[in-house]
Amino acid sequence: MSSNTLTLEKDKMKNNTNTASLFNIGRIAGLLYLTIIVSGIFAEFFVRQSLRVPGDASATAGNIMASESLFRLGIAADLAMIMSDVALALIFYVLLKKVNQSLSLLAAFFRLGQATILGLNLLNLFAVIQLLSRDSFLSTFEAGQLHSLAYLFFNAHGTGYSIAMVFFGFSILVLGYLIFRSGYIPKALGALLMLASVGYLVDSFAKFLMPNYASYEGIFTMVVFVPAFISELALCLWLLIKGLKVQPEETN
Repeated sequence: MSSNTLTLEKDKMKNNTNTASLFNIGRIAGLLYLTIIVSGIFAEFFVRQSLRVPGDASATAGNIMASESLFRLGIAADLAMIMSDVALALIFYVLLKKVNQSLSLLAAFFRLGQATILGLNLLNLFAVIQLLSRDSFLSTFEAGQLHSLAYLFFNAHGTGYSIAMVFFGFSILVLGYLIFRSGYIPKALGALLMLASVGYLVDSFAKFLMPNYASYEGIFTMVVFVPAFISELALCLWLLIKGLKVQPEETN
């Protein structure tokens, strides 16, 4: 067998191995994204939003104390989401660095920044549990004062979440562009991610800039949730079902 034939066979085997690796990595990314979606929705909507009574600190405190296990489970779900986000940041960087290494690194940094803020932000929820624990060192506070303080930390967590979503918005803006350019995944999914990023950024900055944001919260929630849910779920399902079978296009 000639040396040229051997070289061609080696290149073919290498390409087959790379294709299989990309497919497996795509599946792992899909599983991580599914964990993020399920954990995030559970923690934010099925736990915190179900326990919080807007404007009523005592009722919110009562709900949390009556469902402390559920509240703690929400924190655990957030931790699962954050750890999956860190792993996904690395995977997307590895997959997309050939498209544009600098932008791929930037997307990873934004995602890691979001994960860091979300992790630190969980301290606010632990403070809520501590304030409502009725420990002896809190005996100098009246029940109403403890409820108000717990509600303050509960709201602080919401603010911290909004700050993290700014980082996430920029992350998926860059990620969407890289996916659009890559050829690994349909361009439509990259475009949907970029559209979702605009919703995240508009909603987050509206919370910071509009004193009467609460009056329009329902509208902003729909602006964010609908495109974000569609785009991220579509990407998740594509990665789980299709993997990464398409070879990347050559980029400038």
